[in-house]
Amino acid sequence: MGLFSFFTQELAMDLGTANTIIIHNDKIVVDEPSIVAVEQSTGKLVAIGKKARQMHGKTHVNIRTIRPLKDGVIADFNAAEQMIRGMIKMINNNKTQLFAPSLRLVVCIPSGSTEVEMRAVRDSSEHAGGRDVYMIYEPMAAAIGMGIDVEEPKGSMVVDIGGGTTEVAVIALGGIVSNKSIRIAGDAFTADIQAYMRHQHNIKIGERTAEEIKINVGSCLAELENPPEDYVVRGPNLMTAMPVEIPVSYQEIAHCLDKSISKVETAILGVLEQTPPELYADIVSDGIYLAGGGALMRGLDKRLTDKIGIQFHVAEDPLHAVARGTGIALKNADKLTYLMR
Repeated sequence: MGLFSFFTQELAMDLGTANTIIIHNDKIVVDEPSIVAVEQSTGKLVAIGKKARQMHGKTHVNIRTIRPLKDGVIADFNAAEQMIRGMIKMINNNKTQLFAPSLRLVVCIPSGSTEVEMRAVRDSSEHAGGRDVYMIYEPMAAAIGMGIDVEEPKGSMVVDIGGGTTEVAVIALGGIVSNKSIRIAGDAFTADIQAYMRHQHNIKIGERTAEEIKINVGSCLAELENPPEDYVVRGPNLMTAMPVEIPVSYQEIAHCLDKSISKVETAILGVLEQTPPELYADIVSDGIYLAGGGALMRGLDKRLTDKIGIQFHVAEDPLHAVARGTGIALKNADKLTYLMR
């Protein structure tokens, strides 16, 4: 650490499609939606995070909201850079500093990332002021965050259902043995709900409303032990443009998400097929761990357990598991073999 440790700020960042979380000194200092609002004419940043999220779908001609990440990877480079820079500023805004500290960042990326996608993450982090940028695969970070000892000669399986991607990976000896990353996750579920409401109820709803439905009555099973109350949706009828109110039940959502959940099941089975038999035995005895926002869906663990026949466990704080693991990896950044430069 030495003399310059005073000027170096160490941050762990979970750059997600839906939310970006930054951890500094083992504390979550930023937990904001990954969205920015910019002025159309000048490209100037108007708002970031929760503020921009409130504007999403409610803007006029001169302001547009951008979600810089799509399917877990950077889709809009400039917006991503502005977002990272703005969120790092949020940490420092309460103290006045003579000059900006140099940053040491650990950022997580989807396990199916190509060279180009990894390069985009590295470049935008460096542009935002990162001097040392390390990267870690998301399932790896999720496993560390859930308290699994990844260095052991023992197989652990992690399913991380985020906003843009679902990551399925088998981890042993500090590395990923077999993995699959599919682009069916929270965003796909939200889009399914939008399409379902359009076809079934003839009502047009925005992305935010669809997300509210998912949070309030989202379910993977048509029969739940303690069912949530119906959620009332208001919107225009597609034919007449007259306002309608429709109560949505969790059974409907379970029905409309069925196809997407099946694809997640297929991905999990696909990874289990590639897993060496010794590790497979470990997984059967320990169970499979669920992380990410998608793990909060009602009845998901039960549905997957019934379908695949291996016990599924939901992490205790699934939304922050990946970020926590990245924070732990940051502390030992010099020693760990699974961090990429």
